[in-house]
Amino acid sequence: MGDRIFNFSAGPACLPESVLKQAQKDIWDIAGSGIGILEHSHRGKVFDKVTHETEALCRKIAGIPDEYAVFWMQGGATSQCYFVPANFLPAGRTADYFETGKWAQDSIKEAPLYGSSHVCGSSKDANFSYIPMGESVSYSDNPVYVHMTSNNTIMGTQFHAEPTPPKDAFLVCDASSDIFSRPIDVNKYGLIYAGAQKNLGPSGITLLIARKDLIAEPVRELPTMMQFTKHADAEGRYNTPNTFGVYLMGQVFEWIIAEGGLNAMREMNEQKADLVYGFLDSQDFYTPHARPDSRSNMNYTFKCPTPELDKLFLTESEKRGLDGMKGHRSVGGMRASMYNAFPMAGVKALVEFMKSFAHEHAAGAKA
Repeated sequence: MGDRIFNFSAGPACLPESVLKQAQKDIWDIAGSGIGILEHSHRGKVFDKVTHETEALCRKIAGIPDEYAVFWMQGGATSQCYFVPANFLPAGRTADYFETGKWAQDSIKEAPLYGSSHVCGSSKDANFSYIPMGESVSYSDNPVYVHMTSNNTIMGTQFHAEPTPPKDAFLVCDASSDIFSRPIDVNKYGLIYAGAQKNLGPSGITLLIARKDLIAEPVRELPTMMQFTKHADAEGRYNTPNTFGVYLMGQVFEWIIAEGGLNAMREMNEQKADLVYGFLDSQDFYTPHARPDSRSNMNYTFKCPTPELDKLFLTESEKRGLDGMKGHRSVGGMRASMYNAFPMAGVKALVEFMKSFAHEHAAGAKA
């Protein structure tokens, strides 16, 4: 078996090695049952235990109170773009949205199917290189909810504090790419949802943390499978869930707790950011995309002086075992994604490569 390389993919992303090794065992035989996790019934006793432990660990990590339901759904975070307004936004009412990148725009597009949408803050004017805040934010009159995308994977920007919604409105957050990367006050939100494939587990499963009173009844008649309350009441098992995804999330939750919880995750991610941004701010070869006050600690976006050097950077970095850094077409350049499980050794390897590449090609770039 070959050596593993450093995986900078934006998602599906790298997982903790200890989790992968445990999964290898449990795919063959979980809990001495003689059956692997992939083969167990989602209604059986073994998976009952997996479900209940995964929920309990999630609650422990984030201090989630009993007033909130914890469950999971299929369809990825993209499906939540329409699940949210379908369940929460009555016809004739308005929901406010922060427009901070592609995934935020996807949510905005779905809202008018059910009610009205209002963009309360946008950074489209600068190719989503910053988080709108302060006087640039303008809420509508009496919105039902305010929707934010806490970390913008493509652009490399991140909310560093929650916006305060108007009175009587609740906060909805797509936290797919920074969930549990730092402490979170769940009580500030009405709904948090997150695709698992960046910080929690494999693709194909989405974690939801929802205020029970908000999801008790959808605001309109909906197909059964579109009702949040049905999935919450059934512990994420209204229909057959991604059982392996639930199991692996539980394993990642155990890893987070063993590492010291969300304070430890924040400290580790800040150390990574200090290394990368410290270098980027010390030189003039690479140009970061995100404004300093809005930089993400999950996704680092930058460019070389020319598109030709961007292409060469990607080719040479792959030869060094640094994989998955091609930037999204809307931004170009490079995107190095470093979620919770990404090792510090990989961060140091990237910075060393960036230094050597810049040193080697600086003269040519200025010629």
